[in-house]
Amino acid sequence: MNRRIIFTLVVLALGAALAQVRTFDQIKSAGEVRIGTEGAFPPFNYFNEKNQLTGFEIDLGNAIAKKLALKPVWITQAFDSLLIQLNQGRFDFVIASHGITEERAKAVDFTNPHYCTGGVIVSKKGGPKTAKDLAGKVVGVQIGTTYMEAAQKIPGVKQVRTYQKDPDALQDLLAGRLDAWITDRFVAKEAIKERKLESTLQLGELVFQERVAMAVAKGNKSVLDALNKALADLMKDGTYAQISKKWFGEDVRCK
Repeated sequence: MNRRIIFTLVVLALGAALAQVRTFDQIKSAGEVRIGTEGAFPPFNYFNEKNQLTGFEIDLGNAIAKKLALKPVWITQAFDSLLIQLNQGRFDFVIASHGITEERAKAVDFTNPHYCTGGVIVSKKGGPKTAKDLAGKVVGVQIGTTYMEAAQKIPGVKQVRTYQKDPDALQDLLAGRLDAWITDRFVAKEAIKERKLESTLQLGELVFQERVAMAVAKGNKSVLDALNKALADLMKDGTYAQISKKWFGEDVRCK
């Protein structure tokens, strides 16, 4: 959601925060790992009709916890506060479709990417499909994301409107209050399929490509190393491919 940036992390009180951050040895002693996610970004992390947390990243996070012989404890939080609370010790790691950016890397440490994606233009049939087509148009994006930053850099865009959640932007697109919506390509495909909007909406070009990773508190090397090893093992033993194909019908690891 894969997907996401800016929220100018007020140079996070790392000194005080790190005192609350657990090392991997402390996590192992506790027997459980606290995982932060948004819970509102299908198909990556969201609540289904039974109010159960599910999605590609939830399955992957559970598989990582199992590989580390730990019980996963999921905590959902608004996307734009996840990394701040990570450095305050609320989570041991975050998996919520954070695109790797220089700005974010100043505040947290990223694992190796767990998937690659891109920001895609979504519009009604006959609407804008390319970045050039967005000149003079109103574009909707989720706040605090790489899509917001990308939209703000497109020359000629009339207005970039921000939303707390992607479904709100989609609703305004359908209502004619937006000319286009920019979001993760997998999110867009899922939304169109789920709402049966194939005859109404179209996917345009990717405005950028993105590597997405899990995040740990700045300097928490023991947790970073453990996550990277678990992810590599899952990619090697076929578990990652199985989870990926379940959700996308393809292997979405970075090539």
